[in-house]
Amino acid sequence: MTAAELGYFMPAEWTVQEAVWLSWPVSDPRHWAGRKQEVIGDKFAEIAAAISRYEFVRINAPGWNHDAIRVACKCAGADLGNIELYDHPNNDVWCRDHGPTFVKQRQTSEVALVDWGFNAWGGKFPPWDLDDAIPGKIARSLDMRRFEGGMILEGGAIEVNAVGQLLTTEAVLLNPNRNPQMDRAAVEGKLRDGLGVSEILWLRGGIEGDDTDGHIDDLARFVADSAIVACLDKDSSSPNHKILMQNWRDLENFRTVGGGRFDLIAMPMPEVCEVPGWRLPVLPASYVNYLLINNAVLVPQFRQRKNDQRALAIIRELFPDREIVAIDCLDLVEEGGSLHCISQQQPKQG
Repeated sequence: MTAAELGYFMPAEWTVQEAVWLSWPVSDPRHWAGRKQEVIGDKFAEIAAAISRYEFVRINAPGWNHDAIRVACKCAGADLGNIELYDHPNNDVWCRDHGPTFVKQRQTSEVALVDWGFNAWGGKFPPWDLDDAIPGKIARSLDMRRFEGGMILEGGAIEVNAVGQLLTTEAVLLNPNRNPQMDRAAVEGKLRDGLGVSEILWLRGGIEGDDTDGHIDDLARFVADSAIVACLDKDSSSPNHKILMQNWRDLENFRTVGGGRFDLIAMPMPEVCEVPGWRLPVLPASYVNYLLINNAVLVPQFRQRKNDQRALAIIRELFPDREIVAIDCLDLVEEGGSLHCISQQQPKQG
């Protein structure tokens, strides 16, 4: 039987969490072109420390690196009692995408996981064998029930509310570099089977420079069952202007479970972030790539004081009961992602 048939569903990110999972940076010349390894390690320690003040941080990393990770987290001010390390070797850092999707049983509140296939965003960045094995390793380490997802899927490609609606993009889930044998109906079937959702809401595509082809967590996020914060770029000369306007028009046409229009909140994009000579001419920087944790929101910043402060103010209005924690992510996004991309929440059982 499928996860959905057994009563499992993917909780909204604002559900109370047991932990957030990270996959620690590995020393590899492919990542950040071999530059900034120490900087990125320190950044992960900073992020782990911030999360540890609210809940457990569970880290995938080869065992030989655990002592150094503990030292880095301690230096960053982490609550070491909330740092847990697992001997799960990884290829890369994007735990949202290669990690499992955690699901919860409606009646018993048991937490299980769905193990989707992972092929590094359509075979772009080999090798990915260790990353693809992470969900199975987590299931064994936590003695947790594991469901096969039955298709290639990254966690950054999906966004759910608490009433069975899921946001995604055609540019990713219908891309032949993921599941060439599957059409829209087949993809929707797997999403319903694995995540217990009832309705899939499709946007078109993603922002410039996104290696993933257009993950939803750089575009639009549920902030409540009937509210969505979505990126807009009003500069008509921007490479993101056209697609974000199209996505916004599509969002205006979507309906809530009750049949009404969604409350749409516009999140302006940062100014174009560029690194001269880098493989990405435009970095996929987005303020909606924030991370919700228990009682707090971690919000990416891109060293643009006016734009950064505006984004913080919008997030503060959307989540008035949570502490807002600003995290400089300019070095992180150079490799193609930000706070939400590197993390995966595990809901609390019970």
